[in-house]
Amino acid sequence: MDRAEVDKRIREKLEPFNKKGVDITDSTTFQNDLEFDSLTVMDFVAEIEDEFDIIISMNQQAEIENYGQLVDAVHAMAKNA
Repeated sequence: MDRAEVDKRIREKLEPFNKKGVDITDSTTFQNDLEFDSLTVMDFVAEIEDEFDIIISMNQQAEIENYGQLVDAVHAMAKNA
């Protein structure tokens, strides 16, 4: 699966969480731009894990600050799964 496919699938999962209709770019941050709280992060991560059949560790979550980093991380994990 290429990065574009990963991006497309994550965008579909992100849509219900994007309450403010923020325009999503690789530099969009979850905390500042999307205003995700910790519960929203957990719900969103669970959706991504289920979609791609991967596990995103708490350490990995802490390192992912923006949308592009998430797509890159999921792409790498899905490729190795």
